[in-house]
Amino acid sequence: MRPADPADARVWDAASTVHDPEIPVLSIADLGILRDAHAEGEKAVVVITPTYSGCPAMETISTDVTRALTRAGFAEAEVRLVLQPAWTTDWMTDEGKAKLNEYGIAPPSARADGGPVRIGLTVKCPRCHSLNTREITRFGSTSCKALYTCNECLEPFDYFKVH
Repeated sequence: MRPADPADARVWDAASTVHDPEIPVLSIADLGILRDAHAEGEKAVVVITPTYSGCPAMETISTDVTRALTRAGFAEAEVRLVLQPAWTTDWMTDEGKAKLNEYGIAPPSARADGGPVRIGLTVKCPRCHSLNTREITRFGSTSCKALYTCNECLEPFDYFKVH
């Protein structure tokens, strides 16, 4: 959540310009991996949490955050990686989920933290919005996505798994 303090908000705003290298329509704030941002004098500190503990994008994201903070005029930047609590798709913003859908990736369709228990998962096609879809493989282009196909428009698409 964006800090109320103006100095901390400036750090957050700079960090939130960084986009996920695997899903470039999402900022790290949209994705919910930007956990905290604050200023310690001239130093900017940003805390991020990976979507998966072995997420290969974290090194790139950390470098991109450092660059964004430097461009924003901070003399020193620190990116802290925290693993607990573990990231959940519940942290994604509604705007981020809408961006995923517009990009052609079905957003998570359930809540991970105690939401209703589903008997079966129905994933809506991001192209034609049909619910007549099926999973092709549990792991898609990245480990956080599954590959689906639509039985109506016959197009394959990624589904961002609930986590």
